[in-house]
Amino acid sequence: MKIILLVCSLIFIAFILLRVFENRSVFAPAKYPSGFWQPDAFGLNLEDCYFYSTDGSKLHGWFFKSEKPEATLLWSHGNAGNISDRLDNLSKLVALPFNIFLYDYRGYGKSAGKPSEEGVYQDSQAAYDYLLTRPEVDPEKIVIYGRSLGGAVAIDLATKRPCSSLILESTFTSAQDMAQIQFGALPIRWLMSSEFNSTEKIENLEVPILILHGDQDNIVPYNLGKQLFSAANEPKEFYKIKGADHNDTYLVGGNKYYEKIKSFILDHL
Repeated sequence: MKIILLVCSLIFIAFILLRVFENRSVFAPAKYPSGFWQPDAFGLNLEDCYFYSTDGSKLHGWFFKSEKPEATLLWSHGNAGNISDRLDNLSKLVALPFNIFLYDYRGYGKSAGKPSEEGVYQDSQAAYDYLLTRPEVDPEKIVIYGRSLGGAVAIDLATKRPCSSLILESTFTSAQDMAQIQFGALPIRWLMSSEFNSTEKIENLEVPILILHGDQDNIVPYNLGKQLFSAANEPKEFYKIKGADHNDTYLVGGNKYYEKIKSFILDHL
């Protein structure tokens, strides 16, 4: 009996540690003032925006207003840092004729709360609904864009809110598939509570989809991007960024990368 109790206790402790480790591996937020919070250094005129998620969590984002916007890009970022870490990318993206709204999930940057799978889904819906309150945003021309973990968030949002198109960059099929890649033969995928099942969700979408992925991505393997693309319905496009890793797609891709994003959005308005 003592041995059985000991084994049960060890299993319980291992399960609790797994839950703690899982949350920290999925979400790596940096709270304000961590980061670089001086967008003017990049020549960016950004508006600080505060809005609330459905559970009352106060969230923060930056809105860039284009002079002649053809559409509005709603940007869900990856799992680490906060929106201030995306300023270099943003400074190049604003050359396109689009409004851009980049926001932080709960627990990131200046947003209150603690991140969770359901929580970041709620936050993306709140960000979308906030855009509908802005006079410069045409609700018929909202493009949902997600990068890395934000791709899973964007796919979930597209199942719940309308959009003119969906853009996914360097994203994955599911949390379980990522766990399998990271831990190999260990049965971690079967013990995870996080799902982020993008494959299952994308199969139900009937919107134009663009997937961009670096073929040298050492975090989210290129083949996961291809698998996600295979599961998506037409119309869809896959854009390989030759030589790009996970975090340098916009640098390696250069002007062709931005032109692809621009042409795809305009073609599907």
